Amino acid sequence: MYKGFYNLTSAMLTHQQNLNVIANNLVNISTAGFKQDRYTATTFDDVMYSRVGDLFSSGQEIGRQSYIRAASETYTDFTQGAPEPTGLSLDFCIVGDGFFAIQDEEGETAYTRMGNFSLDDEGYLCLPGYGRVLDPDGQEIYLGTDKVTADQDGLIYYKGEGGGLIGRVGVYSFEDNGELEFNERGLFTGEGAQPSEDFSIWHGYLERSNTDMVKQMTEMITYQRALQSAAQVSKMYDQVMNHATTDVGRM
Repeated sequence: MYKGFYNLTSAMLTHQQNLNVIANNLVNISTAGFKQDRYTATTFDDVMYSRVGDLFSSGQEIGRQSYIRAASETYTDFTQGAPEPTGLSLDFCIVGDGFFAIQDEEGETAYTRMGNFSLDDEGYLCLPGYGRVLDPDGQEIYLGTDKVTADQDGLIYYKGEGGGLIGRVGVYSFEDNGELEFNERGLFTGEGAQPSEDFSIWHGYLERSNTDMVKQMTEMITYQRALQSAAQVSKMYDQVMNHATTDVGRM
């Protein structure tokens, strides 16, 4: 009798979780290198309905039905975002596979596609608020100046005539990006990072978020209306059940 409440409740929870994920995607639409999340839901195991048997039969299967949907997975879409020119000498964009490696003050290393770098107080290349950028050997990169240029391999040179090689921006890849996790600062963490080979560096560019604003807004409206509909139907269902347990019971 109350099976409808399971379906309606699971629908509201699913739509609300979808809205939470979409809201996070939209909030970060201007964050360089941001990768949007997607939410998936699944059903609990099907329940088998059987016709009750008699003395000569043990019953016969007549169908299956699932009572409720539940959260399955929130996964990250790692597709390439569009490179956007900035003209800033410390902006770098990865085109292809890989992540920049950032080491914080505690020596912990995390990974990101954000390339809006700067110089810290000691002249090291850093991601402001996160830590210093590492080279392919896992070492910090000392520049001492922002008057630099870089090639597609990530090699950094002093700008101007006779400019010499300073260092190289490290780009690291993983066997399976799906195994990466976010830390509390919004960077990726994982094991097995290796120097990437399938990439190029665009100097003076930033990778835009891969969030499709139009698609996200459309989905937001869809899930919002579905959530409101499920909530409204649950109220109607509650009234029906109330009549079933009170008025019919008195009869």
